[in-house]
Amino acid sequence: SMLRISVSGGGCSGFQYSFLFDDMVLADDKVFENNNAKVVIDEISLGLLQESVLDYVEDMVASTFVIKNPNAASSCGCGNSFSL
Repeated sequence: SMLRISVSGGGCSGFQYSFLFDDMVLADDKVFENNNAKVVIDEISLGLLQESVLDYVEDMVASTFVIKNPNAASSCGCGNSFSL
């Protein structure tokens, strides 16, 4: 399985991130690999994620993927949505 990251309209700030595991690579997908971990992002989402950094954060409350997106003008408190 690969981690699929996508961006769609919605959330409290205008756009929201989506993370899911997927076994398929579609025609407009870009695949990134690091240390045998694969991330798949469609071309439209990739445009909104340029120069972003994906991180996995574990703390006492939760474990989650976090995107540090320099293109985001603002984001919500939970970090799952952003605006341009």
